[in-house]
Amino acid sequence: MTINRRDFFQLHKLKPDHCGIIACTRDDDMPRLSANINDAISTAEILTGKVIRVYRSGPPSIS
Repeated sequence: MTINRRDFFQLHKLKPDHCGIIACTRDDDMPRLSANINDAISTAEILTGKVIRVYRSGPPSIS
């Protein structure tokens, strides 16, 4: 899990067979961030090779 989005998106391009990346926008509301991460990963069957983008508001993006 990272808020260093740019470097990890580059890592995903260079090595797409990773265990999964969760990229978050900065959010000081930890309960909300935790809930958003939980919502995002609970919809993914597998995380391997995926980038999941978690935002403060709005649905996650999985690629």
